[in-house]
Amino acid sequence: MTLNHELRYGSAQHPFHLEYNRRKGHFSMATDHMHRHYELYYLFGGERYFFIKDRIYTVRSGDLVFVPSNEVHKTFDTGIPNHERIVLYFNMEYFDQMVDDEAELLLTPFHHGNRVIHLAEPDKLRIEQILFDMLREIQDQSPGYELAVRHAAALTLLFAAREVLHPKHALSEEAVSPAAARITEIARFISEHYREPLTLGSLSERFYLSPSHLSRTFKKYTGFGLIEYISITRTKEAQRLLRETDERITVISEQSGFENFSHFEKVFKSFIRMSPRSYRSGFHQKKN
Repeated sequence: MTLNHELRYGSAQHPFHLEYNRRKGHFSMATDHMHRHYELYYLFGGERYFFIKDRIYTVRSGDLVFVPSNEVHKTFDTGIPNHERIVLYFNMEYFDQMVDDEAELLLTPFHHGNRVIHLAEPDKLRIEQILFDMLREIQDQSPGYELAVRHAAALTLLFAAREVLHPKHALSEEAVSPAAARITEIARFISEHYREPLTLGSLSERFYLSPSHLSRTFKKYTGFGLIEYISITRTKEAQRLLRETDERITVISEQSGFENFSHFEKVFKSFIRMSPRSYRSGFHQKKN
């Protein structure tokens, strides 16, 4: 049976949901810079650039990608058309249903240092069998298919955890070219110095690149505009401080690197879709 070119299961409000796509032509991810889900991505075919936090990876057929909760990331075109991928999303609520040891095991791929691994051929065949069986269940919707899908999702996580704990794979390359290596260096600098004043001009001077070249190249290799990435990095830190501290929001704005509170509120709302105060209140309500 041939699979539909697109399949979905569940939604972002559920503990687990997934998306499958078989895309023709060129495609770059436009939204969802970061989210609270843990994301497991598998590429059946094609080639993609994957930017995660401050690193650039080339992802090829047979690669597993692990994106932790609230990690900045984006996929985009390498210039090679057509790709087929599946993305499994897990909320923390998914793992809260398990005993501690099992949850810790299944979260291993997201807490490990390697974000992208390339599977050996036998392991590639095994994981694809699990994933295609799951997709057929979603497409056919035979009685009990949701149980089969949930079971396959857990098997996928268990497979990934064992791959990370007992590696038989190769690490996918990080920087894909000298230019990408330079952009990775700049992204890491931003990740470490986001509290300081950062502008296109100051970064172009520091890394001996013209502003136009830096702006254009950063966008090419990360999928983000330079100022957009700085803002996302600062917003991510603000989220952490709102969750983990009782510091005043105006102070958190300063500690996250924002030049003034009104700019902080505007940027935070644009990415998180709620005010900093609402975000903190909502988090504390869920925690209680």
